[in-house]
Amino acid sequence: MIFDAITFVVAFAIALVLYRPFIGALRRMRSGQVIQQELPETHQKKAGTPTGGGILFVLIAIVAGALATVAGHSGALPSVIALVAGGVIGFVDDASKLRRGSIGIPARLKFPIQIVVAIPVAWLALGTQSLWWLPLAVVAVAGAANAVNITDGMDGLAGGLSIIAVGATVLFIPSAPAGEKAVGMALCGALGAFLVFNRYPAKVFMGDTGALAIGFALAAMAIQQGYVLLLPIVGLVFVLETLSVIIQVAYFKATGGRRVFTMTPIHYTFHHEGWSENRIALTFWGAGLVSAIAAIALVRLHG
Repeated sequence: MIFDAITFVVAFAIALVLYRPFIGALRRMRSGQVIQQELPETHQKKAGTPTGGGILFVLIAIVAGALATVAGHSGALPSVIALVAGGVIGFVDDASKLRRGSIGIPARLKFPIQIVVAIPVAWLALGTQSLWWLPLAVVAVAGAANAVNITDGMDGLAGGLSIIAVGATVLFIPSAPAGEKAVGMALCGALGAFLVFNRYPAKVFMGDTGALAIGFALAAMAIQQGYVLLLPIVGLVFVLETLSVIIQVAYFKATGGRRVFTMTPIHYTFHHEGWSENRIALTFWGAGLVSAIAAIALVRLHG
């Protein structure tokens, strides 16, 4: 536990020092966020805020995994490969948005690409477990990536929830190997520093680079430990955010244009009701903490 705490603090300190010049570099590269027209007016003013902040916390977690492996700690490889895989897809998507002023990789291609890339990640995370789990593991990796990405629409929201989910997975589920813990705690520490600049009003966004990398890594960690079925509970808020979109789209098509929610993902509905971004983030973090505690309790009862 002491080593985990040290990893978190060191990663936080390094990221905290690096983020300010890194954000400056993103500004000079004109990596400003493109805001969708249908989002509320309060979000339109965020246009131009640097995106791609996830690059830094992903790199820090990858380096931590490499150092842990060199030091002889096993178990880092699945989550490191997951961070690389998700991060590369996200980076290409972010870059395409900035280059063309578009919405990025088309949805009809994005999910199939994630499924294909998730196959080796899931296979590596399964290790010696039964390959019968592979299809579910692949869906878990791609699903988690999309869930984090969908949730990343409000200042501080996805970052805080990710710290809770990743921290719970590597710290309190007893089967986490030391290398995986190093990656997870470095990711949490660097995400903590990212939140210093991503809290409302955000000075930087994580972008798809960060969101997809987090989702890939979180799923890989749960799969590696043999708790893939626990993933929806650990990340329950991510699941509910995704379900709100699925329900909205299905109902809209079935009824010829009627809606269940004012706007999805569901955090936008709360925003339309007058909730501030800080209130939404803190409330959703609280819900995420409760679901993570419930997942931990289930593991302890089962054990």
